[in-house]
Amino acid sequence: MKIYLDCCCYNRPFDDQTQEKIRIESEVILTIINMFRQNNCEIVGSSALDIEIEQIKDIAKKEKVKIFYEQTITQKMKITDDILKKMQEMSEEVNIKKFDLLHLLLAENANANVLLTTDDKFEKASSKLNPKVKVLNPIKYFLEIMQND
Repeated sequence: MKIYLDCCCYNRPFDDQTQEKIRIESEVILTIINMFRQNNCEIVGSSALDIEIEQIKDIAKKEKVKIFYEQTITQKMKITDDILKKMQEMSEEVNIKKFDLLHLLLAENANANVLLTTDDKFEKASSKLNPKVKVLNPIKYFLEIMQND
């Protein structure tokens, strides 16, 4: 089993926890990561995540996210020319941000089972692409795996 978390998932535990949705997503993300670690499952990172994390403006938050991310991943995918070409082609067809497409393609190339995101627009738009990897909010994914146990 392999999972890919996008940048917003790595940010979530360091976001304003006074908002209930953010607090719950944070707890669920941490729970999923712990479950994957305990079961020796793969948590895929990527050079796209490295780039996105470096773009975090709050320096203290950036350092926390970077450490969390580096301690979490078990595999790292690199951006290839083929992936960039496919991202460019897809970006002309769909209304999804290029970085989100990049994450989707990297997750697919890693043969991840699911890509977790807290970005509702990305989750909804990706469903129209019929990707090889499911794109889900962490809460939906957690409920799904708990039902299958």
